[in-house]
Amino acid sequence: MSPAERARLEAEEKRQEQKLIRRLQLMMNLVLQTIAQDSSLTVDEASQMIADSRKAALAMFPGKELAYDLIWRPRFQRLMRERFRIM
Repeated sequence: MSPAERARLEAEEKRQEQKLIRRLQLMMNLVLQTIAQDSSLTVDEASQMIADSRKAALAMFPGKELAYDLIWRPRFQRLMRERFRIM
């Protein structure tokens, strides 16, 4: 493989990863907004949405549990505390 071909493949992989990251951010923001704004949502339903979003995130980025736990888990925990007054 020539250096030009390798560079082209690396650039395409980078574009695909950025696309997945944007999709993940959109999905997580939709879950956060839904939990925050849907007053009919129960604690159990919100918890299930969070669990489902975690599964989806890890399907998109296998092996990135630590990243999820550092980036998204605190946001969801804070929202659940604020929304449902959970300690």
